[in-house]
Formats: sequence, structure tokens, C-alpha cells
Amino acid sequence: MSDWRVYRGTGLPHDGVRRLPDPPPWRDFTGDGEGGADTARRLGVRRRLVENLHPRPEEVEAVNAALYLRRPLLVTGNPGVGKSTLAHSVAHELGLGRVLRWPVVSRTTLQDGLYHYDAIGRLQDVQLERAVTGQPAERPPIGSYIRLGPLGTALLPSAGGLPRVLLVDELDKSDIDLPNDLLNVLEEGEFALPELERVAEREPETRVLTDDGATAVVRGGRVRCTVFPFILITSNGERDFPAALLRRCIQLELKPPGEKQLAAMVAAHLGEEALEEGAEIVERFLQREPGQVIATDQLLNALYLTQRAAGAERVTRDRLAEALLRPLDRPG
Repeated sequence: MSDWRVYRGTGLPHDGVRRLPDPPPWRDFTGDGEGGADTARRLGVRRRLVENLHPRPEEVEAVNAALYLRRPLLVTGNPGVGKSTLAHSVAHELGLGRVLRWPVVSRTTLQDGLYHYDAIGRLQDVQLERAVTGQPAERPPIGSYIRLGPLGTALLPSAGGLPRVLLVDELDKSDIDLPNDLLNVLEEGEFALPELERVAEREPETRVLTDDGATAVVRGGRVRCTVFPFILITSNGERDFPAALLRRCIQLELKPPGEKQLAAMVAAHLGEEALEEGAEIVERFLQREPGQVIATDQLLNALYLTQRAAGAERVTRDRLAEALLRPLDRPG
């Protein structure tokens, strides 16, 4: 019986880590697939997830409503049901390029999403130049110290007439002010950079950095979209949002994947063989108790690891599956 373990707990050094197989596709950070490595991880290396996903009619209708009305799509649902993946699916199918991602935490402000001005860095560079040359230094271009955030980048004028895709991930984690702070930007599709407005008369155009790692020209100190981006906002339902935000969004509650969706997801990431060999684990996932929260990536983890531990005893594989499929809404 082959030993699948790399770490054995013996305390004796060895080079077993070199035997680690390739990582699961959704944890492979080396690729740079179409739309970026993040999209490749989320959709599966075989792209079967988006080609055979069989989304429910209400999901397709909500996405189209958001596209037609140029409104954000607010997607709620349990962790792991595929809320974030939906943004990548839309970008992949419509050829909209890399998904801009804005992860929200309790300290996130609107400014974080729009842009950051490194005034201290600019001042330090001036002082360093003066110290090196001994001469009064010219102030470096202000645009070199401004980087647009994910939302700011999404609102840049579109060169090809196509919208960018922006994922605002877990807005319910924000403090109480952020949902209200977003209202004006989402309604008007523009925002100002006061640092550039103050110099707009002598510098009407400024080249700044973007969230993509490229550069873009800002005119008159304002960023205004020509095509409203496809904005997908996710929420795990941990808080309520103000009516003013809900009014500006198309709302969608994403339910856990059904049998066909689950099969497509497993095949996308691990292949048809994993679906057959892990049929018992998949059935266990599908037969979970009503209301029990188990994320789909937990299932993928269980299938991947039990495959790699195929040579281990049955009790070991069962123990691994049980540990990886532990409900998220129950204490460990």
C-alpha cells in the first residue's frame, strides 16, 4: 500500500515534499489563462464550468437585466455557492477580459476603491533628489504617484466600447458607511480626483497608474465612464443594505448548485474520472441536511485529496472526507 503522506510526524528531516503532486487547479497560481490566472482558477482549467454550467433561468435573467439596465448586480447566498465565480463566467463568455476585484473588509472605504495618492512618496523622492544632487529638485509628475483602484479603473472610458467587469466581493463585511458612500458613484458613473483638479488648468491631462498595472490618461481631474461597467456585488447575507443601494441594484439570490451544475463543476476542475471515482462523496454532499451550509470548494477539496490518498486505508479516506466536508454553520 503506497504512502500518500508527505509529512509523517516522525521529526526526522527528509525530502518528501518534492513528491507533492501538482496543486488543485483552483489553487494553481502559476498559470496566466484567458482573462488572468484568477479566472482560470475559478472557472476550471477545462472551462467546462462555464460551458456546461446550466445556470438557472433566474440567474441568466438577472445577469441580462444588469447588462441591459447598466445596473450593479447584487448577489447574495451562502459561502461557496459560486457568487464570485459568476463574475468570471460573464467575463469569459462575453470576452470582457480580466475581472477587476475589490475585496471588502471592515476597514474598506470608498477611497480604497477609487484611487490612492502617495503624497508622502512624492515628497520623499523630491528630498532624495535634492540630497543627491545638492540642487533644488523639480517636483516629479503627480500622475506617477496616483494609482486608480478597482472601481476607479472600471470607470475609465472604454477604448473598445465594451464594459469592464468589476467584482465587489463581500460588501456585507464593510462598515456601516460604505454602502451609502457608493450610491453617488454608482448612479453618476464618475468621480473626481481633487489632487488633479487643482492642477487641471496647467496640466489638463495626467497619466496615472491603474489597477491593471497599466497606465491611463485622466482629463480635467475627473474619471467618467463612457460604458457603465458590469459590477457584481456579493454578500453572504450577514447584514441588510440600505434601500437606496437596493434600488440601484438588480438583486439575485444564488442557491446551492444542483446535481447537473455540481457535475459540471467537478468535471471542469478535476475531470470526468473524479466524478466517477468520487461518486459516493458527491452523493454525500447532495444528501446533506436541509439548511446545512457546506461550500462547493469543500467538495472539490475532498475529491482531490481522497484521490491522492487512493492507496490509503478506507477509514483514512473517510476521515479525510468527513473533515473536509464539515458544515460551516456548526462549531468544529
